[in-house]
Amino acid sequence: MSSEITLFVNPTAGRGRGAGAAQPAASALRAAGFSVRTVIGADADDALARARAAVREGTGALVAVGGDGLVNLALQAVAGTRTPLGVVAVGTGNDFARALGLPIREPAAAGALVARALKGALVRDIDLGRIGDHWFGTVLASGFDSRVNDRGNRMRLPLGRFKYDLAIVAELAAFKPVPFRLTLDDGRVREIAATLVAVGNGTSYGGGMRICADAVMDDGLFDVTVVGECSRTTLLRVFPRVYQGTHLTHPVVSTYRAARVELVAEGITAYADGEPVGGLPLVAECVPGAVGVLAG
Repeated sequence: MSSEITLFVNPTAGRGRGAGAAQPAASALRAAGFSVRTVIGADADDALARARAAVREGTGALVAVGGDGLVNLALQAVAGTRTPLGVVAVGTGNDFARALGLPIREPAAAGALVARALKGALVRDIDLGRIGDHWFGTVLASGFDSRVNDRGNRMRLPLGRFKYDLAIVAELAAFKPVPFRLTLDDGRVREIAATLVAVGNGTSYGGGMRICADAVMDDGLFDVTVVGECSRTTLLRVFPRVYQGTHLTHPVVSTYRAARVELVAEGITAYADGEPVGGLPLVAECVPGAVGVLAG
């Protein structure tokens, strides 16, 4: 393995924390004897091209310094390769790092963990979701939650997570269940009116909302959470429970486990790792051991 490590940096992550986090992470790696180079793209396409070039050239690891959006971009470069992924989580949500028990907003500690994992060959092989040729690590969201994302992304103000709280309130006012067609491994077609359908390789999205609380990232299966048809009042009662994962026991919630999930619905944009991946219909497949993560 090469001793040169590539830091893949989003300088705007966490309202500027990404830029400040790169230095302590790099210092921890250099102190452990690694050489470090930094990749920052002009935009997402340029950044991904540079990350893929680093992987082709044999970098010892690709270390994503940013939030879940940057981790998702890094996955497109390392999935299916022998290059391990490190994570210095300094974004807003950090759900990928949270699912793996990695340091959050502690760049020096995260850099030191990556260094220890590299020296000890402590690489955890985990599953990834795949939609066509696009990979994701945590949760594929569709329905009410993806509409909140849509609305939040259109809002210029306020900044940060508060705008998504406002988007939730606005979407509740216009809320209606969505007719979904869900097909899992068994081939049975389920026609359901649902508030949302979440396909989890990881446990959480949105900065700790444990929508697929029982998901395990190396079991070869997705956990699928379906919040069925319910009133606004019921949704308001159920939704806060998602932070503890206790929503899974509510009567309007159903859960399934499958390696392949086909989702069909009209007018719904799906989000994976918080990033838009296109409108339904789509097929998501769980790919076992698709990436090695430096998990210490």
